[in-house]
Amino acid sequence: MSTSPGEEAVRPGSAEQQRLDEDDLRRKHWKRWGPYVSERAWGTVREDYSPYGTAWESVPHDHARSKAYRWNEDGLAGICDRHQFVCLALALWNGRDPILKERMFGLTGNEGNHGEDPKEYYFYLDSTPTHSYMKFLYKYPQAAFPYAQLIEENRRRGRSDPEFELLDTGVFAGDRYFDVGVEYAKASPEDLLMRIQIVNRGPDPAQLTVLPTIWFRNTWSWGLDVRRPRMRKGESTSSVGIVEFDHEYYGPRRLLCEGGPDLLFTENETNTRRLYGDVDGARHVKDGINDYVVQGDKGAVNPDQIGSKASAHYVVTALPDRPVTIRLRFTNESAEGAVDPQAFDAVFAARLKEADEFYAALAPANVSEDARMVQRQAFAGLLWSKQFYHYDVDRWLKGDPAGPEPPKERLHGRNADWTHLYNADVISMPDKWEYPWYAAWDLAFHCLPIALVDPRFAKDQLVLMLREWYMHPNGQIPAYEWALGDVNPPVHAWAAWRVYKIEKKRKGVGDRIFLERVFHKLLLNFTWWVNRKDAEGKNIFQGGFLGLDNIGVFDRSKPLPTGGHIEQSDATSWMGMYCLNMLSIALELAREDRAYEDVASKFFEHFVYICRAMNNIGDAKIELWNKADGFFYDVLHLPDGKKFPMKVRSMVGLIPLFAVETLDSELIDRLPRFKHRMQWFIENRPDFSLHIETQSQDGEVRRFLSLVNRHRLPKVLRYMLDEQEFLSPYGVRALSRYHKDHPYVFSMMGTSQSVEYQPAESTNGLFGGNSNWRGPVWFPVNYLLIESLQKFHYYLGDGFTVEYPTGSGQKRTLADVAAELSRRLTHTFLRGPDGRRPVYGGAEKFQQDPHWRDLILFYEYFHGDNGAGIGASHQTGWTGLVAKLIQQSGE
Repeated sequence: MSTSPGEEAVRPGSAEQQRLDEDDLRRKHWKRWGPYVSERAWGTVREDYSPYGTAWESVPHDHARSKAYRWNEDGLAGICDRHQFVCLALALWNGRDPILKERMFGLTGNEGNHGEDPKEYYFYLDSTPTHSYMKFLYKYPQAAFPYAQLIEENRRRGRSDPEFELLDTGVFAGDRYFDVGVEYAKASPEDLLMRIQIVNRGPDPAQLTVLPTIWFRNTWSWGLDVRRPRMRKGESTSSVGIVEFDHEYYGPRRLLCEGGPDLLFTENETNTRRLYGDVDGARHVKDGINDYVVQGDKGAVNPDQIGSKASAHYVVTALPDRPVTIRLRFTNESAEGAVDPQAFDAVFAARLKEADEFYAALAPANVSEDARMVQRQAFAGLLWSKQFYHYDVDRWLKGDPAGPEPPKERLHGRNADWTHLYNADVISMPDKWEYPWYAAWDLAFHCLPIALVDPRFAKDQLVLMLREWYMHPNGQIPAYEWALGDVNPPVHAWAAWRVYKIEKKRKGVGDRIFLERVFHKLLLNFTWWVNRKDAEGKNIFQGGFLGLDNIGVFDRSKPLPTGGHIEQSDATSWMGMYCLNMLSIALELAREDRAYEDVASKFFEHFVYICRAMNNIGDAKIELWNKADGFFYDVLHLPDGKKFPMKVRSMVGLIPLFAVETLDSELIDRLPRFKHRMQWFIENRPDFSLHIETQSQDGEVRRFLSLVNRHRLPKVLRYMLDEQEFLSPYGVRALSRYHKDHPYVFSMMGTSQSVEYQPAESTNGLFGGNSNWRGPVWFPVNYLLIESLQKFHYYLGDGFTVEYPTGSGQKRTLADVAAELSRRLTHTFLRGPDGRRPVYGGAEKFQQDPHWRDLILFYEYFHGDNGAGIGASHQTGWTGLVAKLIQQSGE
């Protein structure tokens, strides 16, 4: 089997690595506390108890400060334990806002002109994998936050207009804002230090109210567990304020607050007076501290200084560019000397030094400091995007004993077929504001860069999605909370195999138990695909949108207006890739257990049957490969049996490149039963020879399996590497630029649809609010293209070259092309010779201002022509792959 170039070097031991080892062995629980608080819990499916699934409207931002969440919490720069019993986060008030800044604001899907979107500027700057050190930055305007303006202007704008952003409102004019930095450091697994630094970037002194807030997640109001934990004011002094509690799970704890600030207490309970007009509602409720600070309502907090939510109340006056520092410590240790500035800051200095040592070896020695910074912030985003995710579908559908009976429509609505699903785990999120719920195929991509720094967490995440309380009894992997039964591309096996190889290279030995665990559960998932998504049993697969949203003619998740179904080039190719991933895993396991030879043969056979089907659907001589164009297309299968290709040049036609693997004789010769069966196919099925190739070199035999053979490969790459088609200066576009001037138009049976290239946000609402895939560059599929080119080169060698770019007359090996694609993607984030980062396009504040230009946002996707970031701004999940690209290919 082939190995990927640029695999991971072994890191020497370090203090952070020792902490990871201690946590892996459960000797010390270094990961018990981490950044597991979401950026947004309002507007989620879990908190939606409406009849028809209107999640954004069920708990809007305006309700979030007043309503106790049922499932999990949100906050600003928040941390919590892995069960989210206790949370610690920051609240702020600039003296002008109508509410405290306790959580990130953004637009709902109905308010934004290009879907939901956060309208804040916050940055994940650093984190170690055990969260022994973390750094976060929030930019808070000194003027009143323009909530209404953001909503009204974006509602006014149409799809052809750009989004109206916070910078566009003018609230940062004259640099009148605060940089609020939050750092955490662990003196021990149970001793957490929090350091808040406020810098006034404006020209005049400005006052800021700072409210570090600790609270219990509400577990007592639902009629399932009536035990109510309490916190109270401890024996504070003029130099240290103390919030203390004794939690039945964690024992006694204290939040020690430097300077002896006033301590405000309330309850994490719903304000039924405000939300529902309940005149008899409780007085001390979730937004009590908000009402005390903002409205001056002295009765809104508990005078007895006891409750389930508490804030340390600091009011600071910050002079221009003169930092103000506040220190807090959350600990089970003694309070004496705990917030002494010198000793306190020494812990931070030590943890930061250890973090530097840990990350030093993860970028090639010759890369720039700028590239190292981008990689470090990519890792930080991945690690900060862990979240405690809680969702019990059966309980959610039926309601709680102490709550009202849910509408009957819910029992037949969203996720009603997933009553087995029970989630209460720390999971890697795509983006804790825009996507504060796991997406199974996103998660697969997250795990590759995570495996570079924490292979245990990467492996645990992949196993988690396959556990009985996640995976459907029929074998389907849950997609995401909006539609658990939706269909994502089957990349779980690929991710498991890659994570296994990353760790094996790093440690010298692979985790065979992990590989076996995922393999056996993936057998169930593979069978689900075969039984549910091969409509006619002909090895041609459907699967719906498969993450590609609206780059096609139809919304493939819905019944077609023409009737019939689509024979999907991408779905079938994903399954070809799935076969080869499972084959690779089975052969690896067969090294030590020959029983896996037989199942390896099964996946080999299934792959060759898929190859055959793509070239002759149902023996009807209809191909997904179009000989005239030299490209793969979807084929529309009408109810009357007629079929014809839909000639859209999109990522659909490049995904067949993903199904490629080389088998080396070093392994195959040790597996005689598999070798015999494979050889039988090669000798007795000559029509498969297009996709199975054998070559001998220096006495070694290599066998090459691919959906795109060496004859078709140059034809596909001719399009992919053409700068007038797919090749952007910043990667491979999702849709060919050819369709800018030549839209594909489909007309039939009174239906007319067109597909045209759009480099940024889509102006077409075919799929939904965030259907933005008609041209931008998308990191996950680009990463798979790079890896596939490396595999092709491994077999075809330096003698196989292609023109790069198409029409240039320059011939390059496939390894060179892969490296160049990697650099194009990486340079999206790096400062160019002109000092500008393509990711920030025309946002001059980010391009020029020294307090902004080195703060990196990892967007969901990127403008197909200029590389500007678009979509979710913190989707370090799959865009975090840039950290892996820098590690393996430099800049």
